[in-house]
This record gives sequence, structure tokens and C-alpha cells, in this order.
Amino acid sequence: MKLHKCFKQALNMVLHSRLRSWLTILGIVIGVAAVIAIMSLSAGMQQQLNSRLGGLGADILTVSPGFSRGGSIFGGRGGPGGGGGGAQATSTPIQLTRTDVQVLRGMPQILLIAPQISGSTNITYLGKTGRVSVTGVDQKVWSQITTSTIASGRMLDSADQNVIVIGGRLSTSYFDKPLGINQMVLIGGNAFRVVGVLSDQSNGVYMPIQMASNVIPDKTNGVYDDIIVRVRDANQLNDTMTVMTENLAMSRHVTGKKQDFTVESSQQLQATISSTLTAMSTFLIAIAAVSLIVGAVGVANTMFTSVLEKTKEIGIMKAIGARNHDILMIFLFNAALIGLIGGILGVLLGTILSGFIPLLLAGTQFSRGGSLVTTSSVILSLSVSLFVGIVAGIVPAYQGSRLKPVDALRYE
Repeated sequence: MKLHKCFKQALNMVLHSRLRSWLTILGIVIGVAAVIAIMSLSAGMQQQLNSRLGGLGADILTVSPGFSRGGSIFGGRGGPGGGGGGAQATSTPIQLTRTDVQVLRGMPQILLIAPQISGSTNITYLGKTGRVSVTGVDQKVWSQITTSTIASGRMLDSADQNVIVIGGRLSTSYFDKPLGINQMVLIGGNAFRVVGVLSDQSNGVYMPIQMASNVIPDKTNGVYDDIIVRVRDANQLNDTMTVMTENLAMSRHVTGKKQDFTVESSQQLQATISSTLTAMSTFLIAIAAVSLIVGAVGVANTMFTSVLEKTKEIGIMKAIGARNHDILMIFLFNAALIGLIGGILGVLLGTILSGFIPLLLAGTQFSRGGSLVTTSSVILSLSVSLFVGIVAGIVPAYQGSRLKPVDALRYE
């Protein structure tokens, strides 16, 4: 029997056992959709991370509130001693203020200082509203610290107020119509004009820090989320980090285990957060894979049932010349079709879910990067679902192919 006839027979088996087949497919759909949604959310967060930190060079240091021996995906560090210090947390919020900036300005090792704040808020364009990440930067020095490049327009200037620079994805695909240079948007109820579009794939918005403190909820003027500094000599980066830590500790009256701030290089911060994101995504994908295992059990159960139901037909096919190999291929094609259909529907459902997840998590760090369904995640999910279907169908297909014609024709 030719392969195309085996495939046609397998497809006919799927179509004529619709309810059982679709219930089996549903288990694979849920598993694949969960994997796609998690991978897309992780890819979006990683892209946002690269957009925010990837442009920082080897001579860039970041001062953040809270002490930690490693970065955190949530941006903050917890209480004093958090991450290894061992001191008890305090209920007083840990903040970076103008005083810290003044201390850093007095260090000759530092070339530029750029405090910034960040958060998420609503943006409205042509009647459509969405939620985006907003970063308030010191417009006087931001263009000299970031190495992000402009695709069109310009960077922020020292005299700017109600103007913004936006990410490339926000410009081209976030709204129904492209958002370009000199077009107006509403952010936090205030009107802003777009003066620049970055050559990246982020949904970020960058604006003067004074304006950002007005549109981002719960922000206070003169209180910063991070302070970015550029050192004069990248070869003295570690020494500069040590001096910065000592000066800030003296100014903030903290020492040792009571240290309540962290000084990190951009490479350290990016590597730490990337590893955390990878570990978290792997864990969540492993949980989602349980659904695929359940789907595989369902496929195996359906295939065993199909073999029992088709026992007499197997006997008839063997009586008229079908070989063991032909019967095996029919049932393997049947299992593969169930896995493939489940994978395709799962990818479609996962893509839809990946668009809604950032909306459901609006206001959290997980919503800032949006989601990004990659070709590799789609190919991987389809391959896994197809593999699951074939593996689950091997044993029942083999058993069906080994049936003796006489026994099969006698089966009732």
C-alpha cells in the first residue's frame, strides 16, 4: 500500500471518530498554547531587557535602591541586607534622591550622571488605548549615555518638555496605524509629541524625567528608581565601583550588612536578569509540558481504542493483501495527525493568549516587555506536538499491525 493511501486512511479515521479525536486533541492544544504563551512573554521581557540595558556600554554603572548580590527581574532589591546581607528588612521605603546624585557629582572618576524613573501607564493614539512602559530620563545627558540609535527623528534635547522618543515596535505595529514623527499622543492624560523613533523592537517610551514623574503613578519629583553613571576610564571600572560604594554608604550612613543600595555594571545586571528570566521560563514551561504529557496519554488511549474498534477492518485489509508495515503506517499517520492538528491549534490559541497576557498583567513588570511570538517557538511547539503524537501512537500501532488476519476477522 502506498504512503498516500495510508495517509488518506488515517485522515478518514480521524474524521470518523470526531468527538474522541477532538477531545484528545484538546489536551495537546492546551499544552502547546501554554508553552507558546510563556515563551512569548519571556521573549518579550528579554527583548525589553536588551532594549533597556543592551545599549549601555562597558563604562556604564547603575545605582539601584536596595542591596543585592545579584540583579532582580522586578527592578528593586528589597530591604537592607536583602540578597545576602542578612539584616532585617525595614518598613521605610528605600529611595535614591538628589542627595545621592550630588554625592556622585563630586567624584572626579564619573563623567556623566543620569537619574531615571520608570513605570507603566496608558497611552492613547487615534482613539486607541494601550499600556506601555515609560522611562523618565535626564534629557540633558541621556543621548550621551545610551547607545541606542535613532531610526528617524532625534534624541531628547535639554530644552524639551512635552516630547517623547518611542521604541520601534510602538511606532510600527502597536496601534492600527503607524505612530510617527511629530504625531501627538496622550500619556497619563497629558499630550506629547513624538520627536524620535529608536531602531529597536520595544514598546518603550522615553521622556524628560520631570514629565515622567507627572504621568507615572506614585512617583515623586526628586526620587529616582535608578541612577546611571558613565565613568571616565572604563579600565578603572572596578575601582570606581568601590569608591562609589564607599561614598554613597558614608552619605547614607550605612555600612556592611546595613547597606541599602547596589552598584552594578550593566553587563553584570543584564547577565543576572537574563539568567533569572531563563530559569523562570524553564520552570513555567516544564509545568506547561505536563499538559502535553496528559495529551500524550490521551493520544495513546485513543489509539488503543481505535485498534480495538478497527480490529475487524484490520483483518479484512490483511486478507486482501495489506502488510504489517501498511497497518503500522496507517495508525502512525493517525497519531501524527492528532498531534499535528493539536499543535497547529495550540499555536493559534497561544498566539492569541500571548497578546492578552500583558493586558491581564498590566501594571506589573511582566507587562512592560509585551510578548513576542518567535518563529523558533512555533517550530519547536509544532515539532514537540508531532513527536508526542507519534511516540504515543507507536505501541498501539505496532500491536494493530501484528494482529493475525484470522483472529482479527473473528473479533466481535
